[in-house]
This record gives sequence, structure tokens and C-alpha cells, in this order.
Amino acid sequence: MKRDMDLIRKILFEVEKAPYSGPNRIDLEIEGYSWEDISHHVLLLWEAEFIEGAEASGRGREYKPIRLTWDGHEFLEAVKDDTRWAKVKNAMGKAGGFVYQIAMSVATTLLKEQALSLLE
Repeated sequence: MKRDMDLIRKILFEVEKAPYSGPNRIDLEIEGYSWEDISHHVLLLWEAEFIEGAEASGRGREYKPIRLTWDGHEFLEAVKDDTRWAKVKNAMGKAGGFVYQIAMSVATTLLKEQALSLLE
């Protein structure tokens, strides 16, 4: 299954807005995506340490988020703005691939430039 960075971002948004309730799992439904797609991307986010997650039972191997980690919050803040996200995706597309470390560097550079322009 191919990694979908738009779905990654949508999952992070959903986890961020969910109230934290200890080790309870968050049930996600994202329009246009199957539970298999969502579960697979939750697993990817868990492996990348952007979220804490857990395996759920019921429909086979299913993974659900519990909460964002510090790195998950940092990535989401860097790509939260739709315009900045579009620029990051465009740059990654032109570069020929989406590598998290490079995308994060591009996003934080854009955020830094935006913040510095507010000082003028």
C-alpha cells in the first residue's frame, strides 16, 4: 500500500482534536478512506513515533491512535496551514519523492520565513 501524506495529515488533525482520555483508542472515520487505509496509516504514524497507537481487535489487524507525540505535534504545526502544505507537497513532487526529514525542513523554513516577515 502506498503512503498517502494527505491521509497522514488528516489523521494527525483528527487525533489532535480528539480529547485525551488516557490509554483509550480513538476511533477514526475519514471520508473517502477505508478502515484498512486508515489503519495502515495509523500504523505508519505509530512506527514513525508521531502518535502512540494500539492494535485493536475486531476486523483483523487494525491499528488505532491514542494520542499525538511531541514529534507528531511538531510535524502537524509545520504543515497545518493549507498554503504551506501545498508548497511542501509541490516542492516534494518536483524533487521526486516525499521524505519526511526534507519535507519537515521545507515546512519549517517556510514557517520561519512567515514568522520573520511578521517582525518587519
